[in-house]
Parts: sequence; structure tokens; C-alpha cells
Amino acid sequence: MKFDELNLPEQLLQAVRDLGFETPTPIQAKALPLVLKGKDVAGQAQTGTGKTACFLLGVLNNLMDSERPEDGSPRAICIAPTRELAIQIAADAEQLSTYLDLDITVVCGGLSWTDQDKKLKAGTDLIVGTPGRLLDFDRRRILKLRKIQAVVVDEADRMFDMGFIQDINALFRYMPRKGVRQSMMFSATLSDQVMRLARRHMQDPVEVKIEAENLVVDEIDQELFHVGNFEKLELLLGLLQKEQPQRAMVFVNRKVDGERLAWKLNHNGYEAVYLSGDLPQRKRLKIIEAMKAGQISILVATDVASRGIHVDDVTHVFNWDVPQDPEDYVHRIGRTARAGNTGRAVTLACEETVRGLIAVEELIEQKIPVGFAEDEHFVPDRAGRFHRTRQVYTGWPPPSLAGGSRSKDGEVPSGGEPKKKRRRRRRRRGGEGGEGGEGGEGKAGGGGRPQTPPTS
Repeated sequence: MKFDELNLPEQLLQAVRDLGFETPTPIQAKALPLVLKGKDVAGQAQTGTGKTACFLLGVLNNLMDSERPEDGSPRAICIAPTRELAIQIAADAEQLSTYLDLDITVVCGGLSWTDQDKKLKAGTDLIVGTPGRLLDFDRRRILKLRKIQAVVVDEADRMFDMGFIQDINALFRYMPRKGVRQSMMFSATLSDQVMRLARRHMQDPVEVKIEAENLVVDEIDQELFHVGNFEKLELLLGLLQKEQPQRAMVFVNRKVDGERLAWKLNHNGYEAVYLSGDLPQRKRLKIIEAMKAGQISILVATDVASRGIHVDDVTHVFNWDVPQDPEDYVHRIGRTARAGNTGRAVTLACEETVRGLIAVEELIEQKIPVGFAEDEHFVPDRAGRFHRTRQVYTGWPPPSLAGGSRSKDGEVPSGGEPKKKRRRRRRRRGGEGGEGGEGGEGKAGGGGRPQTPPTS
């Protein structure tokens, strides 16, 4: 099947051609014909399968059949769990709507409230946002959802993980009832709780599933190493030395491990940056843009911090831990082998996390090939002991962008020793200012000895 066979409007078809797409992906081939017919669809698809283009083409096709209301109310809304994903969806929508006269607005935290307020009041066609900020604007009656024609909930499974379901339910209450609007929902897996949400807010949703064996694409070379927790770093260093990844992502289960691992990698000669969910939004965006531009070779992140990040040409994914949620494994390794490329995914299973391996292999319905680490696979750790400080260590900016030092975290110039802060000398308190009093030797500025009163 070709995109030409899907009866897309010429404006959308030309935008697809401009992006170099000719053949739809499996999720697009199955879901897009239903979406274009106006059906409500619940689709199973992980990151990197083309699901974003699938639902955006459906939304844009819907918008072409109507005009913007006189009051400027939005006609379509896409809800995402993270600001990064919302920003990425909006960017994709801009590309696909090149030949359409539509206004697209991003509504999420971490960006200027004033700017978003102005855009909403000026009128817009499509809103892409996160649940909390959308609800804030709606409750202030700045965002009006009564004329929504199409709604998309992306990464619905993550909405449950992040505690957004009450917000999602509230947003749906402000929209036209199901059957009047078109609704789409996409998730890595269509679990019972996701389908309950779909049936609550969608009119006879059609389930579109990719077969379980296709949850992990064939282009990903998976490998599993059973290793002791105390040997994981040396094995990772050996794998990095052997495979020389051009662009890699390392996933950890805990924030403290991400901070420590980025520090260790940096002090072993690698340019690694830790992406923490605790960082200010401006700094997070800088790190993400640097990763997309190829200025960062290794990005260390937790599953929460990395959600919504779309980076092309990731050659390697390293799982420092077996993920606690098996669906996270699919999300993680889906960062590589995108758009028909090949990729490699390596998992380190230690005694602390190996129990999660059974659930992962049950989900993907395959055994992950086991590799055997020889002595030459282990490279000694040359870094010293990592000491946490109040400021989160990120390794940003890397030396290549900071003129050879990494001082912004207060951690490292090149030698690996923490940068010491200069202590400001405090002025000593003396007696009264001026001449110090009768018969005294006092100095100007209050440094004189206080005068002892005469005795009678």
C-alpha cells in the first residue's frame, strides 16, 4: 500500500511527499483508513512507529471539512503526558499542515503563560498540550472546548503512570459528548485500564493492534548480559569502548543512579549528559536540542524524564537496569532503529532487577538473546568516588560546547576534582565608628578598642 491509495486530500498528500514518506507503517496502514472515515480508534503502537503522523493526518483531515468558529474556539485537541512530547507533536503538525491555513498552539507548563494566554484569546484551530495546563486554562474560561471536533490522547498508558487520569476525565467533560466528536487514543499496550478509559469516552472504538512480535522491530539487535551489580559499570565501559556508539541513550530506574552514572562516564572520558526531570525546562530543552543536533554522544535518563523525546539516529540503547514496568522496555528500545534504520539494545540484568526480566519477555513474546561477558569486556573504572551535592549533577554543558571545562554544575573542570568555592571574608565587628572615644586610639570605620569608663 502507498499513501496515494489512502484517499488523502491533495494538501496532506503533498506534505507527506515533502517529508519523503511513500509507504505507510503498519499502524498507519491499519488505522489511517478508519480514522479518515471518522471512526473512533484505539491504537496500540509504541514510539517510533509513525503513530503521530497517523492521528495528525486524521485530525487535519477533520479540520479541512469545517471552518473556525467566530469566537476562535479550537476545533481539535491532542493531549500528551509530557511537554516535550506536546512540543514534538506540534512541530509534526506544523510540517503536515504546510499547505493548510491553520493555527497550532502548544499549551503546557514550562512555557510562558502569557504567550499561551494571548494565542488562545486570539483564536486557534489545533491545540496540543499537557493535561494540567489545559485544565488550568479551561477552568479560567480562557480555553473553550465546547466546539471540539476531534480529540487525541497520546501515550494513554503513561497518563495512568503519571496520575493524569482525573484530569483527562475532567477535560472530556468540557467537550462535546462522544459520538459528536471523533476520538483517538494511542498506547504502547491496550491494557484493561486503557480500554476502560477508551470505552468511557469513545463511541464504539475500533481496536487496532500490532501483533505482539512486532512490538519490537526486527531491526533492533537485542542482547542481555547477566552481571553483578558491582561489575555493571566496568561492563558498560567495556561495551562503549568496543562498540563506539555514535549516539546512545542509557536508561536507569532511579534518579540517583542517573546522576552518578553520568558523572562516572564523564570521568572515564565520555561526554555524557544526565537528563533529570528536576531540571528547569529551559535547561532540559537545551539538552534535548543538543542531543538532536548530535552535540551529545551519550544521554543518561530515567523513563519519566525521557518521555516525549524524539531523537533520530540513536544507534544504541543501554538498559542500566531491567525496567520495573515491562512496557518501559518497549519504549526504551524503541528509541533506536527508527525510520527503517538498524539499532542495538543492550540490557544489564543484575541481582537487584533481574526479576523483571520474566515480565519483559512475556510482553514481547520472545527471549532476549543472552551474551557472555569475557574478561576483555570489562574496563576498569578510572573515576574516583562520586559525592552528591545539593545541585543535581548533569554534565551539562559537555566540554565540546564549554571550551574544555564543565564548570556549570560546579563539579568538574578537567581534573575531576570538585571546584571549590571561594569563601567571602566577613568584616570583623569592632567598637563604635569614628575616633573611638575620649583618650582612645580608635581607627576610622569602627575598628578601635571601646573606651573603658573612668572609675571614681
